[in-house]
Amino acid sequence: MSDQPKQPRLNPPCPGWQEDLPHPDSVPSVAAFLDPETPNHLCATYLELPRAPHHARGLMLYLTISASAFLIFLGLVPVPVMEAGALEIAFIIVVDFLVVWMVMFGVRVDIAPPRDLPLRFNRARQRLYAYNFQYRWWNPFERWRVAAVSYDWSQVRAERWKLRGVTAHGALIIKWGVVLSIVEPGTDSVVDRFPLSTMGADEFAWSYICTYMQQGPTALPPPGPPRDHDDVPWYNLALRLAPKVSWPAGMDLESRTRP
Repeated sequence: MSDQPKQPRLNPPCPGWQEDLPHPDSVPSVAAFLDPETPNHLCATYLELPRAPHHARGLMLYLTISASAFLIFLGLVPVPVMEAGALEIAFIIVVDFLVVWMVMFGVRVDIAPPRDLPLRFNRARQRLYAYNFQYRWWNPFERWRVAAVSYDWSQVRAERWKLRGVTAHGALIIKWGVVLSIVEPGTDSVVDRFPLSTMGADEFAWSYICTYMQQGPTALPPPGPPRDHDDVPWYNLALRLAPKVSWPAGMDLESRTRP
């Protein structure tokens, strides 16, 4: 008899659900591994891990600057003036709006998110602290903002996901990662979700976190040098323009200390 396919435990499951990773109190099923990442901080009290808002940070800004310069150049080139009807005028207005939207989105998606979106796991308090960033890609004109949240470790679950898509040119796009899901105490009902990793260490990062929360830093492989999320490359204009990480004062103190 063939094995029954896995079914999601949480309600609702994350988009592109592949599997539920082990419960936070269960023995990890894979090795604790973060490579190529290294913790921002690791001690007996808390672990802080970095998260990038998206990959290739800075690329969109440079592409937007180049596209804007090209459009300005085209606007300076003299063209024959033709009498335009209402349909043509409407088309020009729509195109102009789309251009403005693309420029605004390209600039803001690269410089508005903070330089890092760290996660803190306080072993002494058994709590998770997440420095999340909220934005809506379809509305670059509104105010995007940081939303720092805190939950009991007992409420945290992890799900592995994979999404497939096809571009307008027919190219196949595959993305994967691990999302942290927060459940109501004593239930499997999800009340919040945010990414742990995208195109990264997947279940190995979850194993690293669970090992730390269960056994402490001595059970982990020796980490590399701690990472300063405010130390960004000089050539990455987007990161240099992005805001620095600034936790709410009360949460910052609580997340770094013992009860």
